[in-house]
Amino acid sequence: MTATPTHLHPPVPVPVDDVVARAQRAFDVLPDLAPAVRAAALDAAAGALAEHADELIAVARDETGLLPARLAGELRRTRVQLGLFARVVEQGTHLDARVDEADPDFALGVPRDDLRRVMLPVGPVLVFAASNFPFAFSVAGGDTASALAAGCPVVVKAHPGHPRLSRRVADLVARALVEAGLPDAVLQLVEGQQTGVEVLRHPGIHAASFTGSVRAGRILTGVAASRPRPIPFFGELGSVNPVVVTADALSEGGDGLLRGYVTSVSGSAGQLCTKPGFLLVPEGSVVDPVIAQAASEVPEHRLLNAAIADGYVARRAAVLATDGVRVVHGGSVRRDDDGQAWVTPTFVAVSLATLRNHSDALLDEAFGPLSIVVEVPARTDLADVVAELFPGNLTSTVHRGAGEIGPHLDRLARVMARTSGRVLFRGWPTGVAVTPAMHHAGPWPATTTDATSVGTAAVGRFLRGVAFQGAPQELVPVPLRDDNPWNVPRSSSPAGESARW
Repeated sequence: MTATPTHLHPPVPVPVDDVVARAQRAFDVLPDLAPAVRAAALDAAAGALAEHADELIAVARDETGLLPARLAGELRRTRVQLGLFARVVEQGTHLDARVDEADPDFALGVPRDDLRRVMLPVGPVLVFAASNFPFAFSVAGGDTASALAAGCPVVVKAHPGHPRLSRRVADLVARALVEAGLPDAVLQLVEGQQTGVEVLRHPGIHAASFTGSVRAGRILTGVAASRPRPIPFFGELGSVNPVVVTADALSEGGDGLLRGYVTSVSGSAGQLCTKPGFLLVPEGSVVDPVIAQAASEVPEHRLLNAAIADGYVARRAAVLATDGVRVVHGGSVRRDDDGQAWVTPTFVAVSLATLRNHSDALLDEAFGPLSIVVEVPARTDLADVVAELFPGNLTSTVHRGAGEIGPHLDRLARVMARTSGRVLFRGWPTGVAVTPAMHHAGPWPATTTDATSVGTAAVGRFLRGVAFQGAPQELVPVPLRDDNPWNVPRSSSPAGESARW
């Protein structure tokens, strides 16, 4: 295994004005570079991560407590994301280029001038790195990859939970990007809560993204909105990801279904934004023995840091102290002198009435391996329950029997589509595929805006539409020129077409 470098000391602080000025200078160059150059740079960044994988995983393991296998998979995902957005840049479909030819006989009775529209990068972007994905939602993660693909320089505010890893990844990736032909300072790293807020307030920053707690997300959303010129702020905050299991599904899936639930809750010590926080089962279902047995087999796992441990311990205590809560498997918490915690999963059960009566105590997200089984009386309209109790989530899931269908499931699916960004009909919500059709967002409090942070559509967060009317060829963006040298896909409205509208 490659030795950990000795130069991962804190960087010399750089004034915020200088950081943003460098990003603005990079923005003067980046959008005009040919797609092949920008795509190759993203590929080079992925290659740098691959070349130093052993070293990076060792640092990440030390700082986060996540297991090497999990970290290796996450690092692979991060490289795949960079490659996926490199292909987006090459294809050019994200630019949504449109050309309306001049039309002297336009249907509205007034000649239409030549009109061309394209999506352009918004400008320098600030990315707040997440704690629970030190690779995939951090310095070189999906937000950074999609912003670079859009043509935006990135300033990353490092998460304090993995500072040495953040510095090393920033060093490797920034160097790879520049050596591949991108401008200096196309990727920069800053540290410290106050510095992050100062960068967010800076007029040279034009959009920001964040993954973290509802509390911090609310504060940062307010900062972005209260600027003299407000900017888009894309925050992923909190989600409990309800799972509905029908009687047919329980009968057919049996122990395997319930064991899958335990595995999904327990993975990475429950520190996943898509962890199923609630499992809704028919009242009278016998699920406790299987859940308890499966949970007892889960080994102890360290939480990410002492602050997250504090939050989990408090949340778990509040749930266990609530009237009407039945412990299915109590789990455990072990802490050391530094405040770090090693945990095993906790599962409890409540009636639907208890959940409603104690919603203030039970419905908040528990960031860690805790989940609540909800026993739902027969003939309850599950669609109404989801709409009432789970109005905003990243995911909602339905487990149904083979061939089970009907108006009740149709309505449930429609409600889930209104309350979640992803609706699953099999499997478990943990494990977010990096693929063009993925949508990773949802109504508040899942996210501040329903624009995805995973999948190729994520690039749209950092683009804005601009139309050019009657402009000479030399003054329109390259994707709109008649010769289309970047070979960007374009839609066209030729002269005379409006007669058929």
